[in-house]
Amino acid sequence: MNKPTVLEVRNLTRRFGGLVAVNNISFDVHEHEVVGLIGPNGSGKTTTMNLISGALPPSSGEIWLGDTCISRLPARRIARSGVARTFQLVRMLPSLSILENVKAGAVFGHQQLWGSELDHHARRLLERVGVMHDPDAPTSSLTYIDQKRVELARALASNPRVLLLDEWLAGLNPTELQQGIELIADLRDEGRTILLVEHVMDAIRSLCDRCVVMSSGSKISEGGTEDVLSDAAVIEAYLGKDDE
Repeated sequence: MNKPTVLEVRNLTRRFGGLVAVNNISFDVHEHEVVGLIGPNGSGKTTTMNLISGALPPSSGEIWLGDTCISRLPARRIARSGVARTFQLVRMLPSLSILENVKAGAVFGHQQLWGSELDHHARRLLERVGVMHDPDAPTSSLTYIDQKRVELARALASNPRVLLLDEWLAGLNPTELQQGIELIADLRDEGRTILLVEHVMDAIRSLCDRCVVMSSGSKISEGGTEDVLSDAAVIEAYLGKDDE
C-alpha cells in the first residue's frame, strides 16, 4: 500500500530580483518517510526549506500540507499546521532557559500543551535527544552539539507532521556526528516524517529513503538514494565535468 502524501511541493519558484534561487521545483514527501534534499552549495536547498516553513513567500507555485495549501500562510500558521524545523545556524531563544526553549515549541507549534503536562513533555524530550544539562540553566552554558539537541527537542515538542532538518549534522566532530546520525535514525524508526538538507553522504545513505537533488536552483534528479547518488548528472553537479 502506498503511503499517504504529507507534503507536496508543486512548481515552486523563488526569485530575488533577477536571481532565480528556486526554479520550478516539484516533489512529494510521504508519511513516515525520510527524504534528503541535497546538492552542492548555493543550489537552493535552504531557500526551499525557508519557503516550506514560511520564512520566505514563494514567487510562484504551491506547497500543500495534507489537504491544506500553506504556501501563502505566515510562518506561525504553518507551524501551527504541523511543520517544525531546525536551522543551518542554531537559533536559541537566549533570554529563556534550556527547558523554556523546548516548551516554546509546544506552546507555539502544532501540538499545544500547558502546565505540568508541558513541563513533563519538555523534560522527556531533552532526555530523548541526549541533553544531560540542568534544564533550568541558560542556553549560553550549552556546548554546540547540545544547542543543536535543544533546537531539535524544541522542533519535536509540537509533534510536527513534517520535521525539516537543515544541515543539523554540520559542524560536529566524528563522535558527535555518529551520535547525531543515530539520533535521527531513531526518529525515523519512530515513524517521523522528515525532510533533511545534508552534505554528509554517510548520513544520506543511512537515513534517506529517497533523495531530491538540486543544482543552480533546479531539480536535476529524484529517486532512491543509491540510484540518485550514482546518477551521472548528480556526480557532475558535485564534482564538475571531466573535460578530458
